[in-house]
Amino acid sequence: MKFIDPDHPFYRPLWRRLLLVGLCAAWTTVEFYNGQQTWGMIFLAVTAYAFAHLILFFKPSAAAEKPAGEGGDGAG
Repeated sequence: MKFIDPDHPFYRPLWRRLLLVGLCAAWTTVEFYNGQQTWGMIFLAVTAYAFAHLILFFKPSAAAEKPAGEGGDGAG
């Protein structure tokens, strides 16, 4: 089981991936600002993991790249 499945259609748009990583980073900042070093480190790890999988190493699958309207069935 994956923590984040980058092949899921939800993560296809770039803005969703950036928003998710940004929210994780913001929550990390909140935890460190409030003096919660343990939770800050946990969310820092979550932010790094999300950044790596959703932005740095993201490669959409071949099925995800094809828009739904482009079927190869020859119907026109």
